[in-house]
Amino acid sequence: MKRYGFPRINRIRSQQDFAEIYSARQRAGDQNLLVFAVLNDLDQSRLGISVSRKNGNAPKRARKKRLIREAYRLIQHQIPRGLDLIVVPRAEVDAELKHYQLSLKRLSLKLSRRLEQQQSR
Repeated sequence: MKRYGFPRINRIRSQQDFAEIYSARQRAGDQNLLVFAVLNDLDQSRLGISVSRKNGNAPKRARKKRLIREAYRLIQHQIPRGLDLIVVPRAEVDAELKHYQLSLKRLSLKLSRRLEQQQSR
């Protein structure tokens, strides 16, 4: 039976981790999300969320964070293992949960393939 929790070990919270992922310069985006990724040495993927003030006031930013966390929680078993992801929602779009799920799944698979090709060179 699969678990759908989102424990602290699956979260990226330190500024150092965020800086490392941004500096790897591996990103993919669509109309809903921009996702940065780097390979990690863990058995699971981890998620960090960055929502800027361009996305609106505090309640709007908090809502986007909640939707992205929920999207990740529901599809975490479909995301490739061993990735550290930072998700940045697009400011112009107020997407729904299903849109975030589709974008997160598609973009994480794309980045995983790209990172694995890069590593095999």
